[in-house]
Amino acid sequence: MTHSHHRVHGLAADQVVPDWPPLLDNEVGRLLAGYPALGAVEGIVWHSPRPLSAAGLVQTASGDVFVKRHHQRIRTPSSLGEEHRFIEHLHRAGAAVPRVLGNAAGETAIALGEWTYEVHEQAVGVDLYRDSESWSPLHNLTHARAAGAALGLLHRAAAGYAAGQRSTHLLVARNELIAASDPVAALTGQLPQRPGLADYLRSRDWQRELRAVFEHRPASLVARLRRETTLWTHNDWHVSNLYWDTHGAQATVSAVLDLGLASPTWAVFDLATAIERNAIAWLTLEQGQALAYPQTALALLSGYRETAPLSAAQVHLIADLLPVVHVDFALSEVEYFHAITGSPANTAVAYDIFLCGHTHWFSGPQGHALLEALHDSA
Repeated sequence: MTHSHHRVHGLAADQVVPDWPPLLDNEVGRLLAGYPALGAVEGIVWHSPRPLSAAGLVQTASGDVFVKRHHQRIRTPSSLGEEHRFIEHLHRAGAAVPRVLGNAAGETAIALGEWTYEVHEQAVGVDLYRDSESWSPLHNLTHARAAGAALGLLHRAAAGYAAGQRSTHLLVARNELIAASDPVAALTGQLPQRPGLADYLRSRDWQRELRAVFEHRPASLVARLRRETTLWTHNDWHVSNLYWDTHGAQATVSAVLDLGLASPTWAVFDLATAIERNAIAWLTLEQGQALAYPQTALALLSGYRETAPLSAAQVHLIADLLPVVHVDFALSEVEYFHAITGSPANTAVAYDIFLCGHTHWFSGPQGHALLEALHDSA
């Protein structure tokens, strides 16, 4: 879709041609003409390597802004507005999240042709992990502890936000299947509204495969999750979505980025996701080499406890949730790669490696050791 040399993160720790064309100078010029307070647009200074949209930093007379473009099949202005209202709540509550900028008409989600755009303030701090993929392990335990503390602060700021569920499943981390007594029945009920996913699942023995995934869920998990307080959560808490106050090993978090996967779940869901994103080397799983980093997981929880409450029972719950915390989002990626980008190879990775492989990995020695370390820490 593009003749650019720009590359984005692939699904196997590689660099690949993007599915979506990178932002162009004349494109952002047309968009930012609706933001007269920014002044003249001087050009794009950086393109994001993240694969699921097109984004970059744009220099204007008033300073840099972050511009992100989605296809309207993924985010309409209405569905993107759900995320923006949550960001505004967090900002009012004192969270370190860059604000979404409105244009001259007050719109923060802008439809132009087949695309939906958003413009954010430039985050304050240092982008230490700019080139790190999600699902890549974090070795610096001090940074892990700082990331956990920042997540606790975000959860405190999110408290009281009572919006309903997101209007889309595409590239959103939701929790309906995880919380369902019968996940197969729950997904069956969703499929009439998710024709792209339904189309792919016709080629799979998906009821059997999904039941096999949920065999790793303790019988008590659903009842325990239902006792947790619903909370809008980030759902992609990897250090590459954080800015830092310095370049050093003692850096603390100065800003939180990318709430595109946010939805109403529970604090324990976000913590389990943070462990999944930062403490396991998932990108080498296809070669059978995925390693766990239990000390990183424990540092995340330790940091969280510095800023928000976390009981022993909740730590046990996080450990029990961890093997299936990814399920709803994995199916969202299956739907995206099959129905939106039309990539059979990426769809197979999302289903076989992400959905099924991540869960089954926890039955092996590395996964078992990580879960035992979490239970022991409680």
